[in-house]
Amino acid sequence: MSGPVGHQGPAASGPASADGSPEAPEYRVAHLQERLAAEELGELGVRAEFRAGAVAVTGTVPSARCRETVLRLAREELAGLTVHTDVVVAETARPDHAEELW
Repeated sequence: MSGPVGHQGPAASGPASADGSPEAPEYRVAHLQERLAAEELGELGVRAEFRAGAVAVTGTVPSARCRETVLRLAREELAGLTVHTDVVVAETARPDHAEELW
């Protein structure tokens, strides 16, 4: 599933650094990666990359709730940037039949 998560806008808009200047998109992507790894989510199966003026957030997560959390964090950290997402939920349903071994 691909679609914009953040608002469309110039790459330099968004949170400011300590000196008040806009934070570079690469740093904002790094902050997102840190939050994904550090918070209760601990999600290392998701990647965020800045390329060609947009951010691509991709990966596989274990549940729909986890996917929503990843998308929320992306919206918070990358507001003002163009973001494309392809975060899918891993299939965790039980098999409907026994595996036949020879």
